[in-house]
Amino acid sequence: MEAIDHCVGNQDWGQMEEACDYYEKCLGFHRFWSVDDNDICTEFSALKSVVMASPDECVKMPINEPAHGVKKSQIEEYVDFYNGAGVQHIALRTPDIISTVSAMRARGVDFISVPDTYYATMRARLKTSAVRLVEDMDEIQRLNILIDFDEGGYLLQLFTKPLLDRPTVFVEIIQRNNFDGFGAGNFKSLFEAIEREQARRGNL
Repeated sequence: MEAIDHCVGNQDWGQMEEACDYYEKCLGFHRFWSVDDNDICTEFSALKSVVMASPDECVKMPINEPAHGVKKSQIEEYVDFYNGAGVQHIALRTPDIISTVSAMRARGVDFISVPDTYYATMRARLKTSAVRLVEDMDEIQRLNILIDFDEGGYLLQLFTKPLLDRPTVFVEIIQRNNFDGFGAGNFKSLFEAIEREQARRGNL
């Protein structure tokens, strides 16, 4: 691992703006990036998110809150089981996600699962883009790693299942190749994967 890439905090209904204001006024952070429930939604749930960054942008803190959906979102589930706002996950940056995830799986770490349809769609998208992955696509699929990209570079990421007996804190493994975003292209796939786990727990 190279470093902590970012930490994600979840807030209860209507508390995101207050938290963002605190980061601005007390810590001198600024708003680096944001998305709303039109960008991050599935058939069942949605969220809003603002990424707060330190003045030198070395420290980044995405802050989430739930948005209205048909069923309970993973943000609501987190707040219920955590009994309030808190850190949802820590993203650890690695220069080689294939080796890192392979080693973690060999040591018994459980990651979310991604359907094969995701990779069929991603292969088609990559064929029409200028982006060329250094990593082997078959290995990426075998390990269930997610991909996001733009005209400048790409991001590889994968999320563990919750680390404790409650559906609260988990870890993200992330590799950046000239890409500063937060995997917005994967939000729907990630949410759907988390919703499958919520459904198994009976909390969706």
